[in-house]
Amino acid sequence: MEAPPSPSTQAVLELRQLRRLEIASTLEASTLLLLVCLAVPLKHLADQPGMVRALGPVHGLAFALYAWTVVETVAGGGWSRREVSRLALAAFVPFGGFANLGWLRRRADALRQAAV
Repeated sequence: MEAPPSPSTQAVLELRQLRRLEIASTLEASTLLLLVCLAVPLKHLADQPGMVRALGPVHGLAFALYAWTVVETVAGGGWSRREVSRLALAAFVPFGGFANLGWLRRRADALRQAAV
C-alpha cells in the first residue's frame, strides 16, 4: 500500500489543481461572455446566427471542462458547501468566473503560506 503524500507534496498538488480551476474558470467565463454579449445579440439584432452556432458548442465544452474541474477540485476535500455553491453558481452568471479568480488566488496564497 502506498503512503499518503507528504504535506508539501499535497500542497503542490492542491496548488496545481487550483491553477487548473482558474484556467477552466477563465475559459468558461470568456466563452459565456462572448456568447451572451456578442453572439446572441448578433443573432437577434442582425439576423446572423453563425456566431451562436460556432460559439455554442465551444462554450458547452468549456462549461463541461469547468464542471469537471470543479468536481475534481472539491473531491479532494476542504471545501465548504458555500464555497462549492459559489463555484457552481459562477458558471451560470456572466462575469462569475472572473469574479472567482481573485478568491481562488487568495485561497492558493493561503495554501502557500500554510505549506511554508
